[in-house]
Amino acid sequence: MDNLNEKLDDLERKYQELETKLSDPDVISNPAMLQRLAKEHSEMSKVVEKYREYRQAQKRLEEALALTEEDDEDLRELAREEANQLKDTVEELEKELALLLLPKDPNDERSVIVEIRAGAGGEEAALFAADLYRMYVRYAERKGWKVELLTANETGIGGYKEIVFRVEGQGAYSVLKYESGVHRVQRVPVTEASGRIHTSTATVAVLPEPDEVDVEIRPDDLKIDTFRASGAGGQYVNMTDSAVRITHIPTGIVVTCQDERSQLKNRAKAMQLLRAKLYDVEIRRQQEEMASERRGQIGSGDRSERIRTYNFPQNRVTDHRIGLTLYNLDEILDGDLDELLYALATADQMEKLKLLGA
Repeated sequence: MDNLNEKLDDLERKYQELETKLSDPDVISNPAMLQRLAKEHSEMSKVVEKYREYRQAQKRLEEALALTEEDDEDLRELAREEANQLKDTVEELEKELALLLLPKDPNDERSVIVEIRAGAGGEEAALFAADLYRMYVRYAERKGWKVELLTANETGIGGYKEIVFRVEGQGAYSVLKYESGVHRVQRVPVTEASGRIHTSTATVAVLPEPDEVDVEIRPDDLKIDTFRASGAGGQYVNMTDSAVRITHIPTGIVVTCQDERSQLKNRAKAMQLLRAKLYDVEIRRQQEEMASERRGQIGSGDRSERIRTYNFPQNRVTDHRIGLTLYNLDEILDGDLDELLYALATADQMEKLKLLGA
C-alpha cells in the first residue's frame, strides 16, 4: 500500500495546485484553459475525496487500537469491536482506491456501433440474431439510450443474416464492450418439427464510435458502388439504386447500407460504419502490441471466442469467461442485463488489479 499512498499523495498535491490555478484571474479570463483545468479537476476529485475518506478511517483505526491498551476492560472491548469494523472499512477503501487508479479505457464514454451476424445454424441462427438485437434494444431503452438502425439483411421469417445498429449514449462502450464474441443458443427451433434441441450461434461485435478527427479517410482510398436495395418484396422493394457499398481499398474492408430510401443517407451511414471499423482495426493493432495486457482484459478478447450460452430448456444463461450462470433467461432476453454486465466489469477490474500488482 506504500506505493499506492505515494501515488495518492502526489495526486492530492496536483489537485490542490489545480484548485489554486482555477482561481487565478489569468486562467479565469482564458475560457479554453479554464475548461481544460476544470475537467482535469473534476476527474481527480472522486479519487481525492476517497483518499481523504481512507485517511480519516486510518486515523480512527489507530485511535481505536490505542484504546485497546487501556486499563478499563469494558473500554478495551469496545475499542476492539470498533477496530475490527474499521479494519474492514480500511481494506474496502484500499480496494476502491486501487480501482479508481486503474488506467481508464479512453473509449469508455463513447457511443457504439453493434454488428450481429448469424453464425452456424441456418435459419435458426438468423432468428437468434434477431433475439439478440431485441435484447440490446430493450437494454438501451432501460438506460435511456437512443438506437439507430444502420443496415439489416432480413430473412423471410423474421430473422437477420446481419444487422448493424448504433447505440448513442454516454458510457455505452464501457458497458457493451463485454458483448463482443460468439453467443450460442440451445433450444428447439420453430423450424424443427421433431422437437429436437439444436445449437446455433451468432457473432456480436461492439465497435466504439470514433469522432471524425480520430480516423483519416482519403477519398482516393474508397471505391463506392450503388445498387438497387433488396427488401421483403412488394411495396418495400426500392426501384432506384439507393443502396451503397463502400470498399476501403488499403484494408479491404467493405461496408454496405441499404436501409434508407435515400442514397445520400445510406452513404452517410456507410461512412459512419466504415469509420468505426477502421478505428477498431487500429485499437486491436495497439492491443496486439500489448498482448500480455490484452490477455487480462475481458472486454477485448478474440471475437471468435464463445463467450455465452443461452439454454432455453433450463431457462439458463452462462457466461463462460467468468463462470457465471443465471436462471432468468426470459428477463435477460428482455434487456435485463445489468447483473450480467456488472459481473463482467467487476471481473475485468479484478484481472487488471492482478496485472497491476504483478
